[in-house]
Amino acid sequence: MYLLQFLIPLGWIEVIGPILPFAVLTLGVANLITRLLAHRGHVRQAETADELKRYPPHSVTTIGLVLVSFLLIPYQPSGGTILAVLTVTMLIADLFEFEARNVEARNQLPVERPKSALFASALVLLYAGYYSLFFVVRPFWELIV
Repeated sequence: MYLLQFLIPLGWIEVIGPILPFAVLTLGVANLITRLLAHRGHVRQAETADELKRYPPHSVTTIGLVLVSFLLIPYQPSGGTILAVLTVTMLIADLFEFEARNVEARNQLPVERPKSALFASALVLLYAGYYSLFFVVRPFWELIV
């Protein structure tokens, strides 16, 4: 029995829940790739313009990652909560990094890599990989623990 069973219909959790960790992992890889492509685009834009535009595929993967991590919370509360905190942190870091790149473009400074957003994205990817691919590590984990 679920805590929110009477407030929210949760029958879909048994159906879609087992594939959510793999969806998070896929979106995490896509997010890291689109983050690198967005940075390349921002470097090109900074050479010709004063204002940078967001890279739409990166925005879609970031929002999708946050939403899927929140969908994971009812299925696996502890793992989903940790992942949701990491993805929200990544979203906030991404927002601040984009604004920092805008300031650099306006002031004709060289555009740096979004270091904090890359680090947050790598943390999300590492945790999503650990969480979704734990069956690979399980035999070694059981030997130790």
